[in-house]
Amino acid sequence: MITADPTALASFWEGVRSEHPELPAAVPLAWAFGATPAHADDLLALVLDGIKTGTASSVWDYDAASDPIPVEGELSIILDGTGAPRAVIETTSIRIVPFDEVEAAHAHAEGEGDRTLEYWRAAHERYWRAHSENPRGFAPDMPILCELFRLVHPAGRP
Repeated sequence: MITADPTALASFWEGVRSEHPELPAAVPLAWAFGATPAHADDLLALVLDGIKTGTASSVWDYDAASDPIPVEGELSIILDGTGAPRAVIETTSIRIVPFDEVEAAHAHAEGEGDRTLEYWRAAHERYWRAHSENPRGFAPDMPILCELFRLVHPAGRP
């Protein structure tokens, strides 16, 4: 799991708020996409390029980690593979659907590979089989949190 230094997060958020004073004072949750530093950097690059505007998570993983499910309007600080804060996103949509009912439009919004549903299904099945945080791992009907977001503040590449 990639984490950030709390002092670096506070400093980053202070800088973001100087450019966006309408944002709340409380520092949002910080996290990285993917399971490895290289994966985090690759997915962050897609966000910064405006290609990646969606992500998918296993609801089972949220349950296993006792993490709260994101909500619309929530801000997040996105970390690079070293744990440095690099962007702020705002969740614009949340839907929970079975894995085998995720739609092509969502796969396209995730911006990965050739952006097809076939690629998305194969890549995400591999991901959850290898990196799931819960003992159930992967199942074709597992609940998937499909999240769409907008880039609020890009701070730059790693």
